[in-house]
Amino acid sequence: MKTLYGIQYLRAFAALAVVVFHAAERTGQHFAIGAAGVDVFFVVSGFIMMAISDRRPTTPVAFLRDRLLRIAPSYWIVTGIMILGAAAGLFPNLTLDAAHVLGSFLFIPVASPNGGHLWPVLVQGWTLNYEIFFYAVFAVALVLRPRLRLVALTTMMLLLVIAGLSFGPENALAHFYTQPLILEFAAGAALAKLWKKGILPSAPAGLLMVVFAIAGFAAIHLLKLDFDAINCGPLAVLLVAGTLAVERNGKLPVLPIATYVGDASYSIYLWHTLALSVVVKAGAILGLPILLTATGGVAAGTLLGLMAYEWVEKPIQAMIKGKRAPIRSPAVSSSTP
Repeated sequence: MKTLYGIQYLRAFAALAVVVFHAAERTGQHFAIGAAGVDVFFVVSGFIMMAISDRRPTTPVAFLRDRLLRIAPSYWIVTGIMILGAAAGLFPNLTLDAAHVLGSFLFIPVASPNGGHLWPVLVQGWTLNYEIFFYAVFAVALVLRPRLRLVALTTMMLLLVIAGLSFGPENALAHFYTQPLILEFAAGAALAKLWKKGILPSAPAGLLMVVFAIAGFAAIHLLKLDFDAINCGPLAVLLVAGTLAVERNGKLPVLPIATYVGDASYSIYLWHTLALSVVVKAGAILGLPILLTATGGVAAGTLLGLMAYEWVEKPIQAMIKGKRAPIRSPAVSSSTP
């Protein structure tokens, strides 16, 4: 099957939205709508995992191995750079302790010494802690026949969310894994099933869904509502479903640059804050206008992500795949986010 360009565009959109969100945050501005990029990532991730598993049978162990080899090397490299930078005094506000560092490398949420949040050393890596959790739950569902996997996956995640809402676990780790946002992954998996069966709206209806989703995100921003899973999750699902509907009906144009940024979205997501920190610091020293600093930070963060994609991510993945049995090309790119 051909590449799903809509998924690539969504990954590009989500990654750049997060970059702009962080650039605004670091310069004292507000672009909360960018936080919705994470919700889109989670829905897309669920879609990709279900679409690939339906096309290419695999075992739970092989699935987990492949996913770890896909996301861990680049993440560990950036985390290592953060740790070395902190040790060298380049990140004076970054405090390290052994438990937090170990948890960061193992994708286990551990309270950060920098404020107590369940953030790893590389703050945006909190989403990868969820991704590993998604993969673990999905691996359990893989022991079942394909037609039962979605039901099992959705049931497990619904029960976790219900438990979290019912009991309000005081344990931070239990609270982390019972958040409603985990349902976004299940919703993405459901969209993969609908895609496979061709049960999607017409192209005009899909376009309307996309417009409504974007307008909804804008409304959340303008009304200063919380960018949480309750408000953003349904809109993210609507955005992904609408994009898939437009593409399914052959109405989605091929945009090479957007496709390439989608391919590089994982590296952009991981690496952008390193360049952004440098630009923000330089802007403060030089007394540059805030908007100029933020714009420069977005450009630098995106550029560093693209460079890391070419010089770090692609070589590492080529080396890994060269040592493993050939795998047929999936219908969609399996990168995460």
